Formats: sequence, structure tokens, C-alpha cells
Amino acid sequence: MAGPAEYRQRLRAKLAEEVAEYMEADETHAPEELADVLEVAFALAADLGVDPAQLEKLRASKAAERGGFAERIVWTGNR
Repeated sequence: MAGPAEYRQRLRAKLAEEVAEYMEADETHAPEELADVLEVAFALAADLGVDPAQLEKLRASKAAERGGFAERIVWTGNR
């Protein structure tokens, strides 16, 4: 069994791996890869004491405050 620091480090590495797999996936396999990304994100959140409902609340709050991507508007920074 991994200790707390090793567990978090391995989860972070796994997240990078899963994101890379998503980036390489075609449209058919991308949803499966996103599910894997979410699984690791939920594990990382749990390690921080945050459950999926709390994580979603944080996501929704940030989207309401800063906007999301539903309208396909992408901020590129101050110019």
C-alpha cells in the first residue's frame, strides 16, 4: 500500500497519462478516455477530502463566476 505522498504523486502521474491518452484518442474513444480522466480527478479530490458533489459545486461556481466553455468563447488573455 502506498503512503499518502506516494499515492498523491502516483495519481498525479496517472492523470497526466490519462490526459495524454485523451489527447491522442479519436472521437470514438475520447469519451472513454474522459471517463478515465474523471475517475482519476475524483480520486485526487477524495485524497484532498473533497467528494464528487463538492467538486461539481466548485466547478459550477467557477463557471458561473468566470464563464465556461458551453458557448465556445475562449479567453486568450489581456492584450
